[in-house]
Order: sequence, then C-alpha cells, then structure tokens
Amino acid sequence: MSQDRTYICIDLKSFYASVECRERGLDPLMTNLVVADHIGILEEESYKRTLWSHRPLTDFWRVGSGIARRLESAGIYTMEDIAKADEDMLYRMFGIDAELLIDHAWGRETTTIADIKAYRPKENSISSSQVLGCDYDFEGGRLIAKEMADLLCLKLVEKGLVTDPISLYVGYSRRLQKKSAHGTITMPVTTSSAKKIMGYTQELFEQIVDRNAPIHRVTLAFNRVVDEMYQQYDLFTDPAEIEREHKIQKTMLEIKEKFGKNAILKGMNLEKGATTKERNRQIGGHKSGE
Repeated sequence: MSQDRTYICIDLKSFYASVECRERGLDPLMTNLVVADHIGILEEESYKRTLWSHRPLTDFWRVGSGIARRLESAGIYTMEDIAKADEDMLYRMFGIDAELLIDHAWGRETTTIADIKAYRPKENSISSSQVLGCDYDFEGGRLIAKEMADLLCLKLVEKGLVTDPISLYVGYSRRLQKKSAHGTITMPVTTSSAKKIMGYTQELFEQIVDRNAPIHRVTLAFNRVVDEMYQQYDLFTDPAEIEREHKIQKTMLEIKEKFGKNAILKGMNLEKGATTKERNRQIGGHKSGE
C-alpha cells in the first residue's frame, strides 16, 4: 500500500540549520532558527563614531530610566558625556556599577579570549570577583585576595568540597592601561583549609602582582573542586589540626546562618580597606538594608 509523503523544499542555509538542530536533539519544526547572511562588527572607534552621540541613553543595554535620570541631573546625556565625565563622580553616584557604565561608554569589552578559555563550568569550580570602589595599593590588594580566599574556603566547607589549584586575576587601575596579572598555583594537597589556601593565595599574589601599580579588580578561582572524600594530606600536614580547623569552619557557618554573616569576623576583616564586612551586607553587589 502506497503512503503519501509531503516534501518541503528549503534553502541550503536553513537545511544545515535544521541538521544542526537534529544533531543537538532539537525539533527543527519547534525550534526558533536564525540564519544570518551578514555579521556586524563594532570596534571601539566605530562605536564612538556611530553611538557616542546617540540619545536617549535608555536605548543602551543596562541603562534604565532611573540611571538615565541620575546622569541627566549631572548634565550627562550621551555615552560621550559618560566617557569624558569625572570617574570619581561616577563612582560616588553608582558605586562599583560605575565600572560597567564607564566600560560601556568607551565601547570596551574587558573579557578577553584568554578569560573565556580559562573559564571553568560551575559544577567543578567556584570563584569570587570584586571591582573595588577605589584603587588599592599592593598591601590592600593582598588583603582583599586573602579575604576572598577565606570566604571561598567557607563555601567549600559548606558544600563538602576540597580543591588544589588556585587561580588569581588582578586588574590594575584603568588609568594605567596596564595588562592584568594572572596566574595559577597548584597545592600539593586537596583541601578546604583556609590556613593553607590563604597561604598559597598570598604566595601567588606576591609572585604575579606589580607592587607599584594600583589595583582595581581582583578575581580568585578554585578551578577544580571535588568531593571532600578525596581530601589529601602530605607529610607536613597534621590531620588532627586540619580536622580541628574544619570543625571551626563548620561552627562559623552555623553561627553566620543563625545570626547573620557579620556575626563572626576575623581580625583581617576589620583592617583598613577590608571589604568582607560591607560585602556581607550586600545582595548581588547592592546594599541589602541590613
């Protein structure tokens, strides 16, 4: 018995898009396909020529009506105005969010191909990043890196994980146009010990960071995290000491959970320039009202 069949003729580009859908396990008839003939390229100079004078600012990504009104109150109406405005004023107005606004105004994308290649998926890495409210000197930047390492260690304990490689990325003041410093150090053990991890973080910081350049961004990542059942010790590690520290970390987590993140702090969190206490009051980088 013959069977009726319906054939649909489509252009070659759409055909290849449909094949790609099937290879990805998608239904071509239910999936929105985009077949492009041209690719647009926008560089910093062409961005300035075409968009610096564009109005209104709300047409730009991440610039809402509230931000636009605050900018207008300071006599700022275009991206060119933002680019040429006093940066300290912008930071006073928007805090760390001014960093994104300034990058946007100059048409800059700070994420590099190297950053993308260094990316690790969330299921096997954890990281923390800060855009500082002002430029920090070498000592201040090192303090920030240690604070970040300490908080990430608590996350490891909370999730029952350990790690061995530590990656650090340090961006300098934008006024210097200086290439960021980055490096990785692998510990001889897998651990969640704040004492050990902070020590190696400090060592890495001192190896890669220019002591004379002001620091504006810090990112710390534990690139390979595994279940704590894989925790390792070396000949110089006292397992009993590590276990005592682990119990202290768990107790700290319980106190923070019950009484708030700032219920228990370390001495370094009270030093000049420390940010942990303030960041503990924030949600998504903004003040939580605590």
